[in-house]
Amino acid sequence: MGSERRLFGTDGIRGTANRWPMTAEVALALGRAAGQYFRGGRPPHRVVIGKDTRLSGYMLEPALTAGFVSAGMDVMLVGPIPTPGIAYLTRTLRCDVGVMISASHNPFEDNGIKLFGPDGHKLSDAVEAEIERLMAGLDGDGLAEPHALGRARRLEDARGRYIENLKRSVPRDLDLAGLVVVVDCAHGAAYHIAPDLLFELGAEVVRLGTEPNGLNINLDCGATAPERLRAEVRRHGADLGIALDGDADRVVLVDERGEIVDGDRVLALIAGVWLREGRLRGGAVAATVMSNMGLERHLAGLGLQLVRTRVGDRYVLEAMRARGLNLGGEQSGHVIMTDYATTGDGLLAALQVAAVMRREGRPLSELAHVWEAWPQRLENVRGAGRETLERPRVRAAVAEAEARLGDRGRVLVRPSGTERVVRVMVEAEDPVLVDEVLPALVTVIAEEAISVADA
Repeated sequence: MGSERRLFGTDGIRGTANRWPMTAEVALALGRAAGQYFRGGRPPHRVVIGKDTRLSGYMLEPALTAGFVSAGMDVMLVGPIPTPGIAYLTRTLRCDVGVMISASHNPFEDNGIKLFGPDGHKLSDAVEAEIERLMAGLDGDGLAEPHALGRARRLEDARGRYIENLKRSVPRDLDLAGLVVVVDCAHGAAYHIAPDLLFELGAEVVRLGTEPNGLNINLDCGATAPERLRAEVRRHGADLGIALDGDADRVVLVDERGEIVDGDRVLALIAGVWLREGRLRGGAVAATVMSNMGLERHLAGLGLQLVRTRVGDRYVLEAMRARGLNLGGEQSGHVIMTDYATTGDGLLAALQVAAVMRREGRPLSELAHVWEAWPQRLENVRGAGRETLERPRVRAAVAEAEARLGDRGRVLVRPSGTERVVRVMVEAEDPVLVDEVLPALVTVIAEEAISVADA
């Protein structure tokens, strides 16, 4: 296998549950290999494992546990908890490695495994490649002696630890009393933590998506489907709506009018506040190529640069660390604030916004909608892959679209890192241009995808 990365994608390992690579056998081998890689120095060697609410978590969790125990690592199981909670616990419990079992915003049929190093950061490509190499070569090597096997136990206070950490990110005197908040947990990892946190801070909480059954995670709810949340905010006359995804590392907010406040608007809001308070580092904010040009122009008006990266919160974080920035994120709702966390955290971002609302006494609609977004449309072409984009007809269509938009807009065509989908985004100052350019481009890519499949 060498250094080629086959199992790991842009966000760990992901796939359909009980199909390669999301099988118990792969999870067992991954636990053994990761245990071998991270086991160093004097014992105890420790790993913390969390998960979301997918049915397949019951299969993958014990398989990973067996792998780590066989490598001589003690396992702490915390059950359903947001991905940023695992990143936090890995660091504060002095674990050698942390594991999150989740496929984020994907449907229940999928699952995934993300690894965190002892510093609470996601692993680099090089480390993932080395773990894959170890997985391919394990045949008794790296197994602990009988007396050195690890042990597994439940960590009962994990949720409380994470909640208290979130509370420490906002002023001690923050009181959300009188604030009506509708929170949609997507029947996912934050189904118990998010409502409890908001209640403890004084808010009146309306709960959605808090009855997981293993099969309903992200089903017509959460950050990828916020329509019900918008309706419930209006129905209850709420001040704020919070939609989390399956592992709660991203958030979409809804203002009191029922309007969406996406990751770009959250970044702009927090950047403005932190700039006024002298807390924003590096004179810039990091975001991906998907972020709206309106955000870039707004930040430029504040004297700030928008540093763009590849799609994926790990790449945003890499840019932040390289440039010494403390704020970054994605339009989709990953918001990374390195003063408080090592990964995107939907609840953390929501709390920061709620704190600004309470401190300034202004509704979210006024705070968030202070800049004009360029019209932007995104369509997914299913069945298309990277090879589709190499077809001459597709290349010509992309070039034609770019030429037509010129400096009045932009085109972004990219394969998904987690599924067989090509994402096509067109953005322009003139919405008519968007409506003309996007369908033509999508049609060509879809036709060429069929041609590739038939070849």
